[in-house]
Amino acid sequence: MLERNEKLASGIKGFDEILMGGFVPYRSYLLRGMPGTGKTAIGMHFLSEGVKNNEKVLFINMGEPTDQVISNAQGMGFDTEGIDFLDLSPDEDFFANMGAYNIFSPVEVERESTTSEIMEIMEIIKPTRVFLDPITQFRYLSTDEFQFRKQVLSFLRFLTDKGATVLFTSEFSDKDPDDDLQFMCDGIINLKFFPEGRSISISKYRGSGFRFGAHSMRITRKGVMIYPRLRPMINGIEYDHESISSGVPEIDELLHGGIERGTATIISGPSGVGKTTVGIQFMKEAAGRGERSVVYTFEESEESLINRCESINIPVRSMIKTGMLSVVQVEPLRYSPEEFAQLVRKEVDENQSKIVMIDSTSGYKLSLRGEDPVSHLHSLSKYMTRSGVTVILINEVEDVSGGLKITEIGISYLADNIIFLRYFERRGELRKTIGVLKKRLSDFEKNLREFRITQYGIRVDQPLTSIKGVLSGTPEHSENQIKE
Repeated sequence: MLERNEKLASGIKGFDEILMGGFVPYRSYLLRGMPGTGKTAIGMHFLSEGVKNNEKVLFINMGEPTDQVISNAQGMGFDTEGIDFLDLSPDEDFFANMGAYNIFSPVEVERESTTSEIMEIMEIIKPTRVFLDPITQFRYLSTDEFQFRKQVLSFLRFLTDKGATVLFTSEFSDKDPDDDLQFMCDGIINLKFFPEGRSISISKYRGSGFRFGAHSMRITRKGVMIYPRLRPMINGIEYDHESISSGVPEIDELLHGGIERGTATIISGPSGVGKTTVGIQFMKEAAGRGERSVVYTFEESEESLINRCESINIPVRSMIKTGMLSVVQVEPLRYSPEEFAQLVRKEVDENQSKIVMIDSTSGYKLSLRGEDPVSHLHSLSKYMTRSGVTVILINEVEDVSGGLKITEIGISYLADNIIFLRYFERRGELRKTIGVLKKRLSDFEKNLREFRITQYGIRVDQPLTSIKGVLSGTPEHSENQIKE
């Protein structure tokens, strides 16, 4: 028998994380949501986890008949062996027997029968987990609201006093709200369904803390998957803020040695200027040190990225083969922010990746389906940097030239370092320049340098001391000082 301070696993890893370990035992929890939000599936996970732990579990089904419940559960991959069922759903003889109620009212007869069946099976099975779906059927066994509340309260008390942890569902509507049930239980779990996806949240949880907010949820053929909102570690881990070289001496000179481990860097610039290439260059150097990196590309295919890097002497294909690099192509509308965060978290925690690049922030924003990208990127970046991971965010600006703009979604405050690339025109030829705008942990070179991508890799020239106005889009220079 569990101690009162122990937790009871829900059967869903992400859900246990939200519940900070699981359910507090010997208490009752309301699982509420509209039809199709996944209430029964979560209940099956709850019972299946008990079976796995050799516990006695009971499913009291008051809506669907047992054979239908079992069929639906098996269709989602649940093994129903070991689960006891008490079928209190109306059968085909219900209406035929209505005429037999000539002394007592139908409510009184049905209530007595239901109560007897529940008490009997509880004594026989002695379950540690009970799932009741839905408890609102008791409304039809009560003469009024007062009687319903009294009946439900005594019923829940009876189950928990018998050593059971109870999960029950409600069917509610504007006409028939379940506010009364919310007062009776020890915890409230809310399930919602939107065009963008599903969510789960906790609004009440006696006896324990829990993770606030709406968390992403998905129903699959293997059951329910829950993705908690990523929460940055409070203290993080200890690591050395050593400088990470790009492998290009001139870029390292701009950065006074490189970017520091465990920092976030924004590489900003217009389309085609070389932002991704600069980010991959840091990963190439990391591979030489035996460190793993990962690129999440929202806009470019994996094969396109590989071929492009190979053509400029960055051996991405061999880096992938040796396990030093992973290129993950992300369909922008496939994952919720929480699902994507879990992908990154797994890469950081399990695969020990040292550099993570998101290419690009505009693609990531699209995956949020209208949600605020700043808060999600903030949590994601802080989680990684406090884990000692170096974060690179590729940010595309719309303007090819003109006034300097670093980001268009207000995330520059997240960056410890900001590297920008720009186009400028020189003698009718479109050229590129690179510079550093911000570096939190050290000083940096204030000059701009011309930047080129060749078949031999990245080439960066000496500072452009003879040119001014590059960032405004109207460069001016002294022709006799220019070395062609």
